[in-house]
Amino acid sequence: MRSGTPSDHARRLRCGWLATSGRGAGRGSGMRGLRRRAGAAAVLGMALCTALAMASRPALEAAPTAWHAAARPGGPGNRAADRSSSGFAASTISGLGLAAGWLAPGAWLGGTIPPPPSGTLSPKQITTAYNLGPLTAQGIDGAGQTIVIVDSFGSPTIADDLASFDAYFDLPPPPSFRVIQPTGKVPPFSASNDNRIGWAEETTLDVEWAHVMAPGASIVLVETPTSENEGTSGFPQIVAAEKYVLRHRIGQVISQSFAATEQTFSSKEAVLRLRGAYTMAARDHVTVLAASGDDGATSPTYNMRSLYTTRAVSWPASDPLVTAVGGTQLNLSASGSILSDVAWRGSGGGMSILFRRPSYQYGVRNVTGDHRGVPDISMDASCASAVAIYTSFGDSGASWNAICGTSLATPLFAGIVALADQVAGHGRPHGLGLINPAIYQMEARHEPGIVDIRTGSNTRTFKKDGKRYTVLGFRARKGYDLVSGVGTVNAADFVPELARLAG
Repeated sequence: MRSGTPSDHARRLRCGWLATSGRGAGRGSGMRGLRRRAGAAAVLGMALCTALAMASRPALEAAPTAWHAAARPGGPGNRAADRSSSGFAASTISGLGLAAGWLAPGAWLGGTIPPPPSGTLSPKQITTAYNLGPLTAQGIDGAGQTIVIVDSFGSPTIADDLASFDAYFDLPPPPSFRVIQPTGKVPPFSASNDNRIGWAEETTLDVEWAHVMAPGASIVLVETPTSENEGTSGFPQIVAAEKYVLRHRIGQVISQSFAATEQTFSSKEAVLRLRGAYTMAARDHVTVLAASGDDGATSPTYNMRSLYTTRAVSWPASDPLVTAVGGTQLNLSASGSILSDVAWRGSGGGMSILFRRPSYQYGVRNVTGDHRGVPDISMDASCASAVAIYTSFGDSGASWNAICGTSLATPLFAGIVALADQVAGHGRPHGLGLINPAIYQMEARHEPGIVDIRTGSNTRTFKKDGKRYTVLGFRARKGYDLVSGVGTVNAADFVPELARLAG
């Protein structure tokens, strides 16, 4: 998840599960992730619900290895930014495969893209794990839908990087890919600015892996010109941008991989003043998702350098109008079949101190009490089942990065929602809207689309001011729990079930 401004790679924690060196949380509280470079035992990435690790394998204990591809010439998808009629910056990609001279997986007319880090899961493995095959065979790929991804700053090379990612994995380009900046022009990118690097990584993860799950859906990337940090910082611009999206009926599902710990807001009223976009989305039948966090049962403090020593959850995942996406750890065969799926220890989860239990959680009141429980549902997030992103914005040129966290889980689930929107017959401007009531109805009915997660916990142990702390978390159990929510999905069943109940 993402929120915060890192000072250097060694202090960019927040999603904290690569913190095997014993360092505390870094400057960042959203979810932008943990990163390990060659020669650094556990260089921590910042907050964006992404634990980012450049490693030879995704396991936390793996020795860090840098993976850099040789810088390639300008790839497909380069388009001069134009100006839309509404005056904000925009760029559009369409039909990238043909335009680029798409040859075969990994091969370009201008050269060959080296493979991603070994041990990372491929799009084929992920889509097989979630049983998307039967849907794909029926032509259900998100066609006619638009996924909206919101990030501070974005990435200056996202068009090229998505095209290269698609070419390597033999994925079709999205029907349309647009970048908009409705709340102001993003400042020039600097590869020496860790905060900008972290947001660019987050943006790349969100775009590339939402596209994996729903390759037939269009994508609109919404960039804001300020950094989202703890407390209200950055949120006014995000809310304004999302209201723009909703007023102009741009998409059916909004994916957010950022957050701020509830305790870092000055008051409940401060949060309520920022909910305008979510009330609009509920009214207009647009689904809003948010990553639940990567620090297990706790979350970063306001200074973004440490964690609370008590239980804490983050907003907007804790908002009853938002679907909170937690994390699991996949153990797959080479073909992608699931050997085991357990709750990820980093999965943000617990009970809100700001919001009371919504009506749709009445059936799980024995778990949540009178509070809004987080998360609602989970997808792959563990660093032991990481995926790879392709980027070219850094000083080192093009590179593959292994990445994990609930910043991965959230765009994965955004793709699932886009598939369900297609099945329900929705297109612009109408979507499924708030899907939480349907999710809990499916769990209560034991629908086959919900896969229960019964193993794992999100207890968090860390050092702060030289002292070791353990925040006792929650254990996965039969039915709903505060680590994985209702569980994860079998997409072949979940998608039509969601379309039927929420549509």
